[in-house]
Amino acid sequence: MKKQKTQRIDKILAASGYGSRKDVKKLIKTGQVSINGIVVNDAGCHVNPSVDEIVVAGKYLAYHENIYIMMNKPEGVICSTRDNVEITVIDLLQGEYSHRKLFPVGRLDKDAQGLVFLTDNGKMAHRLLSPKNRVDKTYYVEVRGKLKQCDVEAFTQGIELEDFTTLPAKLDILESEDISRAYVTICEGKFHQIKRMMKARNKEVILLKRLTLGPLKLDDELAPGQWRELTKEEIDSLS
Repeated sequence: MKKQKTQRIDKILAASGYGSRKDVKKLIKTGQVSINGIVVNDAGCHVNPSVDEIVVAGKYLAYHENIYIMMNKPEGVICSTRDNVEITVIDLLQGEYSHRKLFPVGRLDKDAQGLVFLTDNGKMAHRLLSPKNRVDKTYYVEVRGKLKQCDVEAFTQGIELEDFTTLPAKLDILESEDISRAYVTICEGKFHQIKRMMKARNKEVILLKRLTLGPLKLDDELAPGQWRELTKEEIDSLS
């Protein structure tokens, strides 16, 4: 039989946004925390948050071991946890998860927009970013110049850049005009990769928007700058 996972109650409350360990100990000492209907006074008491009923200051605690956020990143925002000059994706959360060490999974250029996935689950992030897993990412792009079948074939074969040759990618042309539109699917995430691939084909990217990351799809109802927590189904699809 699998042993139930337990954690210290002060650690659980701190991770749930009730302040520092010191703040949490004050809550416990003043009798504001109960487990399964019994008031606790020991900050080191172990509890299973997925099984035990925890009440803090009269409110039931819905504990999440990890946080999973989908964001529609607008242009002009960088994929970083902090920066002294630029606005980061963490800044857009407006401190709501400041008690958790969230970080963006992978990069998305400052002048690009679309799906950014943030979490504090390092193992999941590693799995999604590991080159050996080749997790697909799909982008909507607009470029200056007419996209042609020879461009599709070049993407399929892999494009030789100055420092590496890309893995096979998929280019689906939606419209081929002076400003062409297409979907691009890659399983890598090198710096400015799609821009460089298009430049190698004598095209200039003027709009880049990420639509998917593996099974995760950008919610159409999220306006640029908006975000939400993932649903259980979305989380399960990433596991």
